[in-house]
Amino acid sequence: MKGLIVAIQFLTRLPTPRIAVSDGEFAASMRWFPAVGLIVGALVAAAGWAGTRIDPWTGALAALILWVAVTGALHLDGLGDIADASGAAHKDRARLIAVLGDPHVGSFAVVAIALQLMTKLVLLHALLDRQAFIAIALVPFAARIGPLVWSRALPDLHAGLGSRFRNAVRPLDFAIWTALLLAAAWVSPSLLAAPLVFLFWGWWLSRRIGGISGDGHGAGIEIGESLLLAAALLLAHLA
Repeated sequence: MKGLIVAIQFLTRLPTPRIAVSDGEFAASMRWFPAVGLIVGALVAAAGWAGTRIDPWTGALAALILWVAVTGALHLDGLGDIADASGAAHKDRARLIAVLGDPHVGSFAVVAIALQLMTKLVLLHALLDRQAFIAIALVPFAARIGPLVWSRALPDLHAGLGSRFRNAVRPLDFAIWTALLLAAAWVSPSLLAAPLVFLFWGWWLSRRIGGISGDGHGAGIEIGESLLLAAALLLAHLA
């Protein structure tokens, strides 16, 4: 369970006991990322349910605010950095890396983060209006399987935080989370779209950015969450 505590500390702002870990133990915590997604999803769905006691828009706003707060906007920061880097991708690789490391926020980042928040708000409202609480709760879980895939499938963009997770995920981990994803899809079939989301983001990063980084993982989680929310809404609409 040490790996789970480390993963919670890294991916959220939830209170946990402070523990010392080695570099290897930190890297191995990636195996627990989907479990952290289950915790985040449960909290988001609960906030949405509580807010809908007033109306669906209040529920959507409550869910979104808690979603950002519990993750500390960590993945939104990655999305913003990738958006800015994408704008600089037509220049040389050195410029792209420099933009990724720049703590300042550019116009591309502002637009991307704003659109992401609006997208989640609208999708959450539509799903809460249909009382799709389970679908909402499972989306963060499925989205956090993505980094396990990208860390093995894509080359490191540079030597940074993301590169520390290289080869941390074992075949056994893939087998366990794949089985759990299929089990989750039994109650929320739209999660079957997750592998396509992972492939899409990996393809886009490879083509546009040239590899994976910590920002790429964070942005992928954000994009994955929105796409999976959209998939859940589409399925609910067709049902």
